[in-house]
Amino acid sequence: MALRGLNGCARIVLTDASRAAVLRGALLQSDCLKCHCGGRRHLLSEDVVKLQDFQQRKLAVAHQVSGSKDRHRYYFDTVNQKMEKNELILKDELKQLHLCQSAEDVMMARNAIYRYHNENRNMAFGEFRFGPLFMRLCYELGLEELAATTLTDPALKRFFSDSTSFNIAIDMLFTKGCYENVLEVVGEMKKQGVLFNKDTFTLAFATCYELNTSESYHICLALLEGQTKGSLIPRHAYCFAIALALKQNNVERAQTIYSQIMSTDSWLCQNLKVLILAMTGSMKDAISALTTALVSKTPVLVKKPKEVVNVLRQKSTNALWEGRVEQVVRRLEEAGQITKQTLDDFLCHTPSGKRRLLGIIEQEIKSSRRTLRPLQSTLLSE
Repeated sequence: MALRGLNGCARIVLTDASRAAVLRGALLQSDCLKCHCGGRRHLLSEDVVKLQDFQQRKLAVAHQVSGSKDRHRYYFDTVNQKMEKNELILKDELKQLHLCQSAEDVMMARNAIYRYHNENRNMAFGEFRFGPLFMRLCYELGLEELAATTLTDPALKRFFSDSTSFNIAIDMLFTKGCYENVLEVVGEMKKQGVLFNKDTFTLAFATCYELNTSESYHICLALLEGQTKGSLIPRHAYCFAIALALKQNNVERAQTIYSQIMSTDSWLCQNLKVLILAMTGSMKDAISALTTALVSKTPVLVKKPKEVVNVLRQKSTNALWEGRVEQVVRRLEEAGQITKQTLDDFLCHTPSGKRRLLGIIEQEIKSSRRTLRPLQSTLLSE
């Protein structure tokens, strides 16, 4: 129920006649572009977003049409003429959406998607999925508002039937701090019956954690409790839920969620464990966990954020354990086991993934919104 009531930046439901004009204004004036964090972090690895693969394909398509200076515009002019004459938009024409170089191009591509979906809504698209292609295009050009508006438009229901499209859009919005909009997209995903995968859960719980409101907390709990037996909630998502429960001063619920994690041998889980033990007054167990960090052969897994240590100190002040806590903390400091990174930094790290930037992208560059690496200059000039 909580998901239904969420409102972020206003969704735009457009008629065919007004769609382009209204969206152009929305891109310029959207509140979503002025949100919280200004793009400070993202959570999906390159293995998921695959922006580098997208850029390689974009280069390949650009080279295919580079024989004539006007070939790029010829493609868009042809599609526009077909739309004006109410002619069919073909699948192979949509596959060339990689040619989009600007927001104006993407607007045209969006209109073509509406036409194509209207003509083929009762047909299977086959193996090729246009949703991730359009979302990666929006990601590259920094058009998260357009991506979210397109994804949640009832007129395109079932066009974006895969979790990848939703996850890429959610990551875009999360990166810009548009957390209310993230929950709107998550709600739409649930409404359409698109299955959540591990990335969806991580992004949704991270968003609830960032909002840190009573409502976002209840949404997080509802997602936790409402899953079927077969749903796989990753450890990282559980950690966000635990941290949010602690922020909401519900230590008992944090303990319950922690107990659901099958493997707690990560540095993040161990820090959350110490924090939970300290907040529940289980000083003996908390000190034992810290002592274990001193003798561990893998210090990368056990470094303690200073804020975790500070909570432990606060809970031991003027108590039986104060001297013992200070002794262990001092030894941790001497061993370099206390880091200036915060628990928030630990939570909101981006997985490194396994992919590497391909040589063709490395050589020809302008600037990517996500990777901050250059894009092929000819894509912007031809």
